[in-house]
Amino acid sequence: MLNISNQEVDDSLWHEELDRAHRELLEPRGARLLAQVLVAVGVLFLIILFLPWRQTIQGTGTLTTLRPQDRPQTVQNAIAGRIEHWAVREGQLVKQGDTLLTISEIKDEYFDPNLPERLREQLTAKQGNVAANAAKIEATDQQLAALRLTLNVQLDAARNRVTQARNSVRIDSADLVAVTNFFQIAQARLARYEEGYKNGLFSLTDIETRRLKLQEDQAKVTAQRNKLLNSQHSLANARIELSNLRAKYEQDVAKTLSDRSSAVSSRASSEGEVAALRNKISNVDVRRGLYIVRAPQAGYVVRTLKAGIGETIKEGESIATLQPDAPVLAVELYVRAMDVPLIQRGRQVRLQFDGWPAVQFSGWPSVAVGTFGGTVTVIDVVSSGNGKYRLLVRPDQHHERDRAWPAQLRLGSGVYGWVILDSVPVWYEIWRQLNGFPPSLQAEPTEAPVKAKAEK
Repeated sequence: MLNISNQEVDDSLWHEELDRAHRELLEPRGARLLAQVLVAVGVLFLIILFLPWRQTIQGTGTLTTLRPQDRPQTVQNAIAGRIEHWAVREGQLVKQGDTLLTISEIKDEYFDPNLPERLREQLTAKQGNVAANAAKIEATDQQLAALRLTLNVQLDAARNRVTQARNSVRIDSADLVAVTNFFQIAQARLARYEEGYKNGLFSLTDIETRRLKLQEDQAKVTAQRNKLLNSQHSLANARIELSNLRAKYEQDVAKTLSDRSSAVSSRASSEGEVAALRNKISNVDVRRGLYIVRAPQAGYVVRTLKAGIGETIKEGESIATLQPDAPVLAVELYVRAMDVPLIQRGRQVRLQFDGWPAVQFSGWPSVAVGTFGGTVTVIDVVSSGNGKYRLLVRPDQHHERDRAWPAQLRLGSGVYGWVILDSVPVWYEIWRQLNGFPPSLQAEPTEAPVKAKAEK
């Protein structure tokens, strides 16, 4: 080496330092330690790769209720009115049926304080009209019965007259045949007598006597023929009288039935008015009961949407927001569409609520700190507006060691959840995450959200 320094180094010292440096270079302790650490880390990594890893599906959501009646609701008034008195304040706990608000009437048709009594008087009058129409119907029924009885009697008499006229016609017809025969016999005798008179057998007196007899018989024939015509006319008149009697009866019956129909129509109209008045009386009674707006169920008055005294509110307008007491809590988590086919009802969920610090190990949920257990209860069959599917999670009832959900939870607070799936090796989970594959299941889910109907 070059001697660039003015001081000289003893050769023995130089050789000692050179030997010590040589020994240190030949014995690399740090490298061995590093190699041992790397080998240990590699073995530990290989062991970790074959450890079981619980796959999870992450989702975010809010705290809600399982039953619709437990969710915040708006209390509405059924009728329009004017605010007269508020019986509650915001944040107050009310029971079912407690008075929230008192209103007064604003429609002029309900201003009369004695309106129910007036309507009952009208109802009494209409009921009397119904009774009068019922009496008229009964009277017309009796009139119809009397008409039928009178008709039967008159029809019997008219039929008897027709029968008598028919018998007279038959008798007169027989008499006409007899006198006609007598007349023909008289004509034959007169001819014989005239022949005998020519032969001198009979006298002129006998001829004249026979001629007189012939004229008498001819007169009898004419009289009997006229009598038969009179009998036939009497029969025709009896038949006409019978027809007129039936026509008159039908006219009287038609008039009576018309009166009865009018009475029935009037009674039906009166009964309809009676029903309408009863309905109106009931509506008035119910409407007067609606002047007081009551709490539909027990809960807290969150906010009053109307304020002041004397303010007019419309029919069906919201007046306050009510949060039901002791709701059945549930968490609604939203997961991706690619993950929802892997989730079944009954899957365990770990939940982290806003305001409660927690540490969640996704692959080892048993070592999580500050999380709470849950169970998937409902899986929506259609996606929500954000393209994700909603899950309803109830508190887990299977693990007694799991803590109950905090009593200080408020509806609408944020929740972060992990749906726990099956166990896989760590190396498989790393490979799945690197390739972007969905989680895997040991068996195909048996639950079908929608059953499709087979087409023929």
